[in-house]
Amino acid sequence: MLFMGKLIVIEGLDGSGKSTQTPILANELLSQGKDVRVVSFPDYASDSSMLVRMYLAGEFGTKPDDVNAYAASTFYAVDRYASYVQHWKEFYEKPDSVVIATRYVSSNEIHQLAKLHRDDWNDYIAWAEDFEYEKLGIPRPDLVLYLDMKYEIALELVSGRSEKTGQKKDIHELDEAYMERCHKAASFASDKLGWHNIVCYDGKEPLSQEEIAGKILEEVTMLLDIA
Repeated sequence: MLFMGKLIVIEGLDGSGKSTQTPILANELLSQGKDVRVVSFPDYASDSSMLVRMYLAGEFGTKPDDVNAYAASTFYAVDRYASYVQHWKEFYEKPDSVVIATRYVSSNEIHQLAKLHRDDWNDYIAWAEDFEYEKLGIPRPDLVLYLDMKYEIALELVSGRSEKTGQKKDIHELDEAYMERCHKAASFASDKLGWHNIVCYDGKEPLSQEEIAGKILEEVTMLLDIA
């Protein structure tokens, strides 16, 4: 029997704080002597993300629904497969390693699920789980932490980030109705797949980075059995 490392996924809507929380968690685990590697999806620095970049830039259509859920899912899945095989498979196969992924298969199970009729959600999730974990053979996560941010707050945070950095919004972020559907899809997927929800807001206000980081560390501590 092979003993692999641990794979932890930090998931959530755009604007939920994934990219902020991932290095906080990684640095905490490193300080405790853990062997940690961080990966992020899409892997924008790699050629394997080309179709994802074209999709998000609107080259296949200016609305998310212009590309069907299964086609778009395949763009992202191939990128994850390439990243795994080329960059972190060997590391992950070390028994005491910890891989932290910002987004993973769960991102498809939010953003692509939202394109489908509610009656098709169970079938899509079954397909996505089989395609990536069984057919492509990338590892299943040991823990998926879903950063549950109200989509109204997430929209404000995305807009603020765009104004501050000058970064152009992608076709997902530009479509507020789609973002609302993603929030509903995420709640469904989280319940069905057993993700661990991290509530990131109090009323109409987001929690502080420190409060969210504390909640995340509690979950990870239980997984890794940190004293």
